[in-house]
Amino acid sequence: MEYRADVHVEAARIQNEIKNFLGLKSSDLIFEYSNVDGKVKLDLITINPRHNQSFLFKSITGFDKTDALNKMLDYVKTHKEKESSYTIQWATKGMGELQTSYFRAKNIYDAMDKLYYGRDMNNLTVFSVVLNPIA
Repeated sequence: MEYRADVHVEAARIQNEIKNFLGLKSSDLIFEYSNVDGKVKLDLITINPRHNQSFLFKSITGFDKTDALNKMLDYVKTHKEKESSYTIQWATKGMGELQTSYFRAKNIYDAMDKLYYGRDMNNLTVFSVVLNPIA
C-alpha cells in the first residue's frame, strides 16, 4: 500500500510542476486519464477563463500515469520550440460573439483538433485560422 501512496504523491508533484511551468492556476488545467491498449493516455486540457471554454493542450500516452506525466512535462518545456503558433477565430452557435484562441500545434489539423476537442463540430463556426509569424 505504501508504494501506491508514493505513486500518487509523485503524480501530484509532476502535475504541479506542469501547472507552474505553464503559469496556470489549478482551476484552469485538467489532467484527464484514460486507458488505451493497455497504456495510460493523458489529455491535458486548459480552460480559458475569459470565455469559459476548455481546449485540448496535448494528448500523450505512457506506460503508466507517472510515465505519461513525465512525457507531458518534457513536452510543455519544449513545445514552443517544436510547434507552430496558430490563431483561430470562432464562435459557438447562438453565442454570436467572436472568440479568439491561440494554439501550439504541429499543423493546422492538429490546431483544429485542439479547438474541437470535446465539442460538437456542428455547434462551432470557425471564421479564420492563421499561422502566426515566428517571432
